[in-house]
Amino acid sequence: MSVFFLADTHFGDGNILHYENRPFATVEEMDRELIRRWNEKVGAGDTVFHLGDFSARGEEEDRGILSQLAGEKVLVLGNHDRHRTPAQWRSLGFAEAVPWPLVWEGFFLLSHEPLYVNRNMPYANVFGHVHGNPAYRDASSRSVCVSVERTGFAPLSARELRERLQNEQSV
Repeated sequence: MSVFFLADTHFGDGNILHYENRPFATVEEMDRELIRRWNEKVGAGDTVFHLGDFSARGEEEDRGILSQLAGEKVLVLGNHDRHRTPAQWRSLGFAEAVPWPLVWEGFFLLSHEPLYVNRNMPYANVFGHVHGNPAYRDASSRSVCVSVERTGFAPLSARELRERLQNEQSV
């Protein structure tokens, strides 16, 4: 049983192709590839924390996408997810959906938007929202961005997450 993290899939969002210069010709290709890369890494017994901005599609389409994605899925709502309540997201296939940050393993603050965390705080922030914005690093000694543009359009495993933090701490 493994744990994974990602954010900002934006299934069905044609604007994100251009806004973030994603390497896909169409929205349909992007959606297929995001699903393929997810399932290439995640198994049925795994858990995926999706840190917001899941989809721009309708309810039935989202239900269909979620049914194709392996693992138990937990959603931390992003700014583009708030058109539905947490209960509505759960009814579509998320095991849990929350409108606030979560704490995982007593150390990782899982949020959609980056949180202020400094080296004197006993936490690390795992976040999305910023996509490929160069003002934010992929990782620091106390944070990791898991926007799909920074994870190869696939979930990042807990092991990979820890490696990114450790690499930054040794710099």
